[in-house]
Amino acid sequence: MEPKNLPIDQVLVVLRERAKELNCLYQVEEVLAGEEVPLPGIFNALIRTIPSGWQYPDICRARIVYRDQSYQDEDYVPTAWRDSAEIREEDELVGSLEVSYTREVPGVDDGFFLLKERKLIKTIADRIGQTIFHRKLKRLLHEWETASRDLAEKKNREWMVITELVRRTDEKLYLHISRKMIYYLFWNGVGEARQFLGKFGGEFVKNEPEPEFDANSPSFKQSREKLIEISDQVFSIAARNLSDNEILQCLQKWIHENKISFLIKTIDSGGTALSAIIDAILRYRAIAGDRMVLAPSTEKWLRVSLIRRFFSDTIEFINIAKRHLEVSDFFDLVTRIIFHAGSNGKLGGKSSGLLLARHILLKQPDEEGLFAGIKVPRTWYITADSISEFLRHNDLEDINEQKYKDPEQVRIDYPNIIQLFKNSHFSSEIVKGLSMALDDFGDKPIIVRSSSLLEDRVGTAFSGKYKSLFLANQGPKQKRLSALLDAIAEVYASVFGPDPIIYRAEQGLLDLHEEMGIMIQEVVGTRVGPYFFPAFAGIAFSNNEFRWSPRLRREDGLIRMVPGMGTRAVDRVSNDYPVLVSPGQPALRVNVSPDEIRHYSPSWIDVINLETNCFETISVIDLLRTYGEEIPAVHQIVSIYRDGHISRPSGFDIDFKSGDLLVTFEGIITRTTFIRRVRSILTALENGFGMPVDIEFASDGVDFYLLQCRPQNTGEDSAPSPIPRDIPEDRTLFTARRYISGGRVPDITHVVWVNPRKYGEMESLEMLTDVGRAIGRLNAVLPKRQFILMGPGRWGSRGDIKLGVQVSYSDINNTAVLIEISMKRGTYSPELSFGTHFFQDLAETGIRYIPLYPDDRDVVYNELFFTGSRNMLPDILPEYAHIADTLKVIDIPGRMGGKILKILLNAELGESIGYFDEPEAAAESSIVRPRPHEAHGEEYWRWRLHMAEQIAGQVDASRFGVRAVYLIGSTANATAGPDSDIDLLFHVDGTREQREALSVWLEGWSLSLSEMNYLRTGYRSHGLLDVHMVTDRDIENRTSFAVKINAVTDPARPLSMKRPAS
Repeated sequence: MEPKNLPIDQVLVVLRERAKELNCLYQVEEVLAGEEVPLPGIFNALIRTIPSGWQYPDICRARIVYRDQSYQDEDYVPTAWRDSAEIREEDELVGSLEVSYTREVPGVDDGFFLLKERKLIKTIADRIGQTIFHRKLKRLLHEWETASRDLAEKKNREWMVITELVRRTDEKLYLHISRKMIYYLFWNGVGEARQFLGKFGGEFVKNEPEPEFDANSPSFKQSREKLIEISDQVFSIAARNLSDNEILQCLQKWIHENKISFLIKTIDSGGTALSAIIDAILRYRAIAGDRMVLAPSTEKWLRVSLIRRFFSDTIEFINIAKRHLEVSDFFDLVTRIIFHAGSNGKLGGKSSGLLLARHILLKQPDEEGLFAGIKVPRTWYITADSISEFLRHNDLEDINEQKYKDPEQVRIDYPNIIQLFKNSHFSSEIVKGLSMALDDFGDKPIIVRSSSLLEDRVGTAFSGKYKSLFLANQGPKQKRLSALLDAIAEVYASVFGPDPIIYRAEQGLLDLHEEMGIMIQEVVGTRVGPYFFPAFAGIAFSNNEFRWSPRLRREDGLIRMVPGMGTRAVDRVSNDYPVLVSPGQPALRVNVSPDEIRHYSPSWIDVINLETNCFETISVIDLLRTYGEEIPAVHQIVSIYRDGHISRPSGFDIDFKSGDLLVTFEGIITRTTFIRRVRSILTALENGFGMPVDIEFASDGVDFYLLQCRPQNTGEDSAPSPIPRDIPEDRTLFTARRYISGGRVPDITHVVWVNPRKYGEMESLEMLTDVGRAIGRLNAVLPKRQFILMGPGRWGSRGDIKLGVQVSYSDINNTAVLIEISMKRGTYSPELSFGTHFFQDLAETGIRYIPLYPDDRDVVYNELFFTGSRNMLPDILPEYAHIADTLKVIDIPGRMGGKILKILLNAELGESIGYFDEPEAAAESSIVRPRPHEAHGEEYWRWRLHMAEQIAGQVDASRFGVRAVYLIGSTANATAGPDSDIDLLFHVDGTREQREALSVWLEGWSLSLSEMNYLRTGYRSHGLLDVHMVTDRDIENRTSFAVKINAVTDPARPLSMKRPAS
């Protein structure tokens, strides 16, 4: 209540109290203004003044505690009726102010002190702290002035002036530098230092007599005065044994190190906010500049702490990174990090790998100039845990359960999740940071790249599993910001796609919490007409796992180059080819004759259209015809085909309008240092990482840009297997003699064969797509790693579906071998996609790849085996029986009298063979497949839905204590098969006895439905119901299956219950 609304007598009381407070503050200020009075006198005066400002001054007492010294009246006794406030000198807690009543007083404002009195005591405590700090500054100024005069008049040696000044103004610092000095003297062999070192800490001195006190008793605590005395003696020893200049240099170094100790304190605190860490790093840069001002051990500790904070906690990465990174390497990084409040600062695998690679290369000796000018595009980073904040901000946490769903359900949900994310919102901190990033990029095109915590590590590259999206970044800023937010949301959504989830399950990473960092990079390139693109780009590998010549060694490496964006180098495309070069032996080419070079030269180029704001694929020849003269380094990129010969252009004699031009990169390869540079980069990074690496790169025609670096994953053992020469032809399935890697694949029990001729004759896009879908289903039901895939064209490519079976990693991840068939009577030609994301998956997971050319001489292709064997496809997947003439599943033991297929590969000989032999061990070859039945697929879930509705309609809510019944799982999603359970969710609030009765009742239903399902489908089970019960608390806390109720994705479906009797 305001004073104007109070009765007149209460108004007078309020005004009287305020007058007392103001008078008290005035008297306090008068006391504090006495600059000539020492602090103890000030404190004694204040304890007599302060009680006058309180409601009951006669029984009020005050006490001031300053640096363990107490100032109070003789009759002061702390009672239950007291209040206190901290006294701080800057940020340091130096004491407290306390007021206490000697006896109980009437309670007010939830205590014994008025609200104004609580504010008053804090105000007085703050003023005391300010006065103490002001006096300290004044004393320091006087000390410095005195020291400056002494130095000017040469009254004392300079180091003595410094130590005396520190001794009087900062005892902690004085003790610190004296301890540093005694260690310094000891390690420099000064005998006098030995006995004094024992006074600081005898455990550091060896061969000293045992102390007289019991070693199991606490050691003696030195007083502050004694420590100061010992420190004085340390500097006396230093004066007798060191030069003045040496002492001065040591003092300056140690004082400077102490000055920047704030950075160590900030990093060392586990709960420090990321913003505080970044501020501390920038303050350190302002103080230290480019000099290392920390002791080597301190700098190393700080370096490791920063690596753990921003990059990785894994000891493998830390051991590599700490050898190449310095504290100063984080200076520029932290200015380009976008994060939400509470972020831990991790940037993800792709960001970590690129930053580490950059600094490894910066520190390389460079006699030949091969490392000079290597650049990294301008990059901004969003911290990996920001995806969790995004989910929390939009109430989407339940989407994390996607990884535990059936893969087919994940595939169905994924498009919906993308749209859900795109229509969600980002926190204001992220939006503000992205706005700053766009200001930095200007209108340059950008790419939004994934950088998850799990990717680009040894054995888990996640190649191509997550989205990377190009943005033209043109137009008004609000439009550009909206497009950037949309792209980031889509990259976030890719965490919940089928390929990464299945890949994580394959790698045993499903239960780890995945977080997605984001890299926003400026696209390398120049504008040519309406298009923006690099002159060339590609990917390079330390090790070549798929060699096209026996003369190539594994360590010769591999480069895949394409014109324009590098997407066509890392993706497998169906209608084009990259240029392949071995940096170790660049003269050994895949294609040698002019016709081969012409046929396999890149024909398409990926670009960004700045006018339409779209990523596009256009014809190389059309681009050259229209804008050839504007393309940077074009004379080194193209060659001329004329009269059956290929020649490099000389000077400026390229006829862009009518010449027969090919992209060969011959000038880049033979006339520049590009190949030697890439070779040197791969070698330096392999040595730096301690393992083979692969990199992505681009060039604008002038500079070389490093875009990505990660450990190269080579999968399982690839040692060459001996090739037997005595296998009869009737036991041989195939032989191959081109582009063979090493290895051995035993005990293959099934072959999935796509008939090349029939596939080529297919006209329906739906049927062509069904081939890929059926292979994905077979991948799930055939025995893992005991079947092979064989078929025409380039599997897993983007482009014309007729040139290769349309599959993704999740459709083939369980196969043992992929064999691509190229026959002259068709248009199929397996591209050697070594290094694409598709082939990274194969190499990493141990899936062998064999290109098969049946029309080559001395090659066996037992087509009769495929055409003459029984097709199991209609039995396993009856819904795909309509493509059985194109897609065939063959049971090898059944066809070959118990024999299985063995495949041997020998890279040194360039040969491979697949032949039938006795099994080495009893292989588990059972197929997890539906049994023959008459019901159609849609009837499975419809019948289950009907029965679930029947059960819910029979539930007696009062008898069983049931509030609601829900349907979840495959029946709710219309994906149930003949062996699927009916998943029911019961919201219960009854007693334990009621739940037990409900369970018994449902058990009867479950057994009855199981018998009915057996009669319908031939599937035997111990019960068809899978029942879950949740309570009000479960729903409130969103625990257990309660998260399904009102979920955003895959929500539980409510069922109608039995109506109570009226």
